[in-house]
Amino acid sequence: MIASSYTGIALALLAATAYNVGLIQEKRALGRMPALDLHRVPRVIASLLADPAWLAGFALMLLGLACQIVVLTFEPVSVVQPVLASGVALVLVLSRLVLRERLGAVEFWCVAAMAVSVILLAASAGQAGGGAGHHANPGWMAAVAIPSAVIGLLVGASPLRRRPRVLSAGVCFGVGTGLLYGVAALAIKGLSGILVGHHGDVRIVTGIVSSPYLYVLVGCSAAAMLLYQVALQSCRASIVVPVSNVTGSMYFIIAGTWLFHEHLPASPAKLGLRLAAIVVAGFVLVTLSRQATEEPGPGPAAVPGFVADQGRQ
Repeated sequence: MIASSYTGIALALLAATAYNVGLIQEKRALGRMPALDLHRVPRVIASLLADPAWLAGFALMLLGLACQIVVLTFEPVSVVQPVLASGVALVLVLSRLVLRERLGAVEFWCVAAMAVSVILLAASAGQAGGGAGHHANPGWMAAVAIPSAVIGLLVGASPLRRRPRVLSAGVCFGVGTGLLYGVAALAIKGLSGILVGHHGDVRIVTGIVSSPYLYVLVGCSAAAMLLYQVALQSCRASIVVPVSNVTGSMYFIIAGTWLFHEHLPASPAKLGLRLAAIVVAGFVLVTLSRQATEEPGPGPAAVPGFVADQGRQ
């Protein structure tokens, strides 16, 4: 395996660790806040920005995103994103140790499966011809990103419009925010091309500010973040975070590899290892989604926005 592959995987692991530890910190802070109401977005934002503990978690998430932008400049999507998805294992462990959420047998085996996925991925890295792409056709990018963002918004906001069981709401929040974060990841990949194609601080800053990718990133990330805060406050982190992470990862691997014209390894053995890592990540998503849907929840009143409806029954 070449040195750049080792560096890329290590940096991606750092990004996943910082991002997901930040999520757990946010979850702890949200547990001490009043219920968030997305009908009053300015008040929600003010409440979040006034809480030092939440800001600490948010800063860790930003650090993770910064590391992700850097690693995407020299490693392909099919290498980086499965490593980022390995943060699912970290979230499940921290949910048990820090948040005291019960880690059942299914979640335990999901942790093991994600560890296997990372091992398979590491074994597949370093193949010639698997370099990082930096440019995508704007028309195809729009055709993929716009419908994905709309679907993500509709699915992610669906628990706010009806009264699902809490764990079912967690899956909806997870899938919706995963799609939104997946589109944001495509924008991050687009921005990484500016870092490669421009030289000099002024040209890089000008290129980033004038790029539509920046505004896609900000818009999708802001919408996903607000939905994510409600999800973290009202649902189990051990359900919401893995479903969101794996959904976003699978979306980004499939769409990003195609849009940015990246090549999978030419060696059949290494190709098999990498595809196996992707399949394992998808299996984790399906397993956790079924677990969340089948496990009985405490009732719809735990989801913000449903208390008043319940009182009219």
